[in-house]
Amino acid sequence: MTSTGIRLHAPAPGWSISADVVVVGSGVAGLTAALRCEAAGLNTVVVTKARLDDGSTRWAQGGIAAALGEGDTPEQHLDDTLVAGAGLCDEDAVRFLVTEGPDAVRRLIETGAHFDESAEGDLELTREGGHHRRRIAHAGGDATGAEISRALVEAVRARGVRTVENALVLDLLTDADGRTAGVSLHVMGEGQHDGVGAVHAPAVVLATGGMGQVFSATTNPPVSTGDGVALALRAGAEVSDLEFVQFHPTVLFLGPDAEGQQPLVSEAVRGEGAHLVDADGVRFMLGQHELAELAPRDIVAKGILRRMQEQDAEHMFLDARHFGAEMWEHRFPTILAACRAHGIDPVHEPIPIAPAAHHASGGVRTDSRGRTTVPGLYACGEVACTGVHGANRLASNSLLEGLVYAERIAADIADSHAGDGLHAPVPAPVEHPQRPAHPLLGAEARFAIQRIMTEGAGVLRSAESLAKAADQLQRLHAEARDALDENGKTAEPGVDTWESTNLLCVARVLVAAAALREETRGCHWREDHADRDDTAWRRHIVVRLNPDRSLAVHTTDTADFPPTRQHQQEQ
Repeated sequence: MTSTGIRLHAPAPGWSISADVVVVGSGVAGLTAALRCEAAGLNTVVVTKARLDDGSTRWAQGGIAAALGEGDTPEQHLDDTLVAGAGLCDEDAVRFLVTEGPDAVRRLIETGAHFDESAEGDLELTREGGHHRRRIAHAGGDATGAEISRALVEAVRARGVRTVENALVLDLLTDADGRTAGVSLHVMGEGQHDGVGAVHAPAVVLATGGMGQVFSATTNPPVSTGDGVALALRAGAEVSDLEFVQFHPTVLFLGPDAEGQQPLVSEAVRGEGAHLVDADGVRFMLGQHELAELAPRDIVAKGILRRMQEQDAEHMFLDARHFGAEMWEHRFPTILAACRAHGIDPVHEPIPIAPAAHHASGGVRTDSRGRTTVPGLYACGEVACTGVHGANRLASNSLLEGLVYAERIAADIADSHAGDGLHAPVPAPVEHPQRPAHPLLGAEARFAIQRIMTEGAGVLRSAESLAKAADQLQRLHAEARDALDENGKTAEPGVDTWESTNLLCVARVLVAAAALREETRGCHWREDHADRDDTAWRRHIVVRLNPDRSLAVHTTDTADFPPTRQHQQEQ
């Protein structure tokens, strides 16, 4: 795979530092990878877009899934994951996840994470959608992500891992042979480094999180603008399964015009016995699935939307009044506070909920060691497509995936450095282009993209809605491209314009893949193709960016996850 030669319009780096590995992102995936690389003796730098604890991990409420309970086994966890993935999980990838997961969680506890325990001192486990057993470990009731983030941030600081905060990574640097040579980045505000600079390293780990901000309403924080996927595409990497965006069924409904990050009502609330009801108090999920409210998320989200359509309603309700005040305050204090902050008291009234964009099951395509199709570039966490999630993520598998695959990446990087006397030489990056190779969109384009995607590529999709979305996105792309090609002008470089440009990039790929997949599978719901079609579509859609900025889209021949270039070279 060769680089596209496309980079964001930005000044040439004015400063640089060198390392063995640069980790981009500071959630569970990024910080775990950094800690493991540092423990292996590698000179490691963590670059993060905001503060170390501002990523998606700290917003995770439910917990982390692993076969830690009595009677539970990795095989049972595997079965539940494969069912949720609707025929598109890579079974080997899932097996790595579920077999290595329990020990990875124990190592997380050794790092300093404190999970809730029973009176006997055992882990207190709960259930969530799609799980047939209690295997979700949680912390602070419903503040699992915040506790994991706290423990990892403290460990990173205690071990002196070098960090660059408030830094938006722009592009991958590559050498003349197309190998990874580091990243360019822009540091916002005053600090040790300001403005555009570079971290030179032979290994880059993308752990940048999701792209939920491509939609108007999402559970993702404002920093989740698809930067890692867009960077990888410009670098020539392949992405896969981007059409599978999971919409969380139970997000606090704040009104039809609510935009930006919305409060999540964890699936664990249903795991503890809350009911989904309509305005008349009828439990509409009964009879739709053997697990009712605890069916996989795509099934629950569709059940909610169908009921909303039938009743011409803007939302449904989650009823957990029977928990009582003590349980709400002990088990779900974060959700209770969020609801009350918006004038809703779940102790005494049902919670208005509706689905909202939550988790990207697809992303930058990797192999079992987290290696992408670009030599030296790795990806883990939500930015990656490891094959674990298939067409729909099983609840609470995301934190575990970040944990397990971060450890696998760190092991691979350490192995690759061993032959070079631990510290591998840093490749010389090709020269920074004088003329911008990629037009920038104005900051206002962000809101236009979000409206287009919500209307045309949200929970309900059709050929007509996707074609309209593709046309509108292409118009935005063409306007910026033509201005650049005709007079060399583009929007002023800056965080807002870089983010808008990244959002447009991932939106175009998502819509192209969703339009091509003419079936309903997992969290991809086509109104005009309501059935799952294993004969034609039990396969993956792979996309890469051409040097002329067009998209190259193809499908795999089978449901098997295709090997990356590095994997092929080992055969």
